[in-house]
Amino acid sequence: MSPSLIRCGVVGTGSLGQHHARIYASLPGVTLAGILEANDERAAEICARFNCKRFTSLDDLAAGCDAVSVVVPTDHHATVAVPLLERGVDLLVEKPLCASLAEAEKILAAATKAGRIVQVGHIEHYNPVMAHLEKAVTDARYITTERLAPFTPRGTEVGVVLDLMIHDIGVVLQLVRSPVERIDAVGVSVLTKTEDIANARLQFANGCVANLSASRVSLKKNREIRVFQPGGYLSIDFMGQKGHVVRVDPSAEGGFAKDDLPIEKGEPLAIELASFVGCVRDRRDPKVGAALGRTALEVAIRITDQIRPGLTRR
Repeated sequence: MSPSLIRCGVVGTGSLGQHHARIYASLPGVTLAGILEANDERAAEICARFNCKRFTSLDDLAAGCDAVSVVVPTDHHATVAVPLLERGVDLLVEKPLCASLAEAEKILAAATKAGRIVQVGHIEHYNPVMAHLEKAVTDARYITTERLAPFTPRGTEVGVVLDLMIHDIGVVLQLVRSPVERIDAVGVSVLTKTEDIANARLQFANGCVANLSASRVSLKKNREIRVFQPGGYLSIDFMGQKGHVVRVDPSAEGGFAKDDLPIEKGEPLAIELASFVGCVRDRRDPKVGAALGRTALEVAIRITDQIRPGLTRR
């Protein structure tokens, strides 16, 4: 890749895609070449806001861009991603990678054949707190996660497992680094035809157990993880970008000491997109590539396959 500006584009400029456009427009070494957006009014608004072009087809987008964010509904990821890869474009595909393993394989195959980068938008991997987790977690034995959000129609083309829980699935897979041997999951439909609340217990080959809870019908937002290992535990708030470590200390009152983590806050999406652009420029593998995205999707589908047969809507 030449030292010239990297031309970036965005497919889908809804509530999340607009922020991809905003960040590309402000990143050094990047030019926001344009967007592909089906809604005329929305396209005009985004183009005026960020002074960019509206592409009219995937062919036009591919011809005008080096790298593209795919921020359309999950069930359209493959139909957008595969043609762009075939035309030589590097991609950031928002999470989950797609809606099925068959579609994931098509994306991986297209990327491999074209020699293109696919980064998957598991944004918590770029949250500043994740760097502390990755350094401090050396022998996770038990992990709990809770991810709650108020209801919004966006994302309901899939259930809460693929919509929200998959963030924590990706984080846990990264921390444990061991195959999942057993899954026990339950879920409830509240407002949609799929699960809106879910809980999954993952048992790993190395003995670690993770208990993941997610809800998109909560009155509050919450994104927390606790990791227990010999000698203490970590408690992390992804949303507040803060956390602490509780460690065994015989000299402290009660035998435990608590240390707050020195976390420098930052916008995870901006960090993620800057990392993606760096991978495109330097031709290096992304932190969250298509392989990890596929593995997280596989675990999420195993969870939903357990939930769906017993799903009841109230």
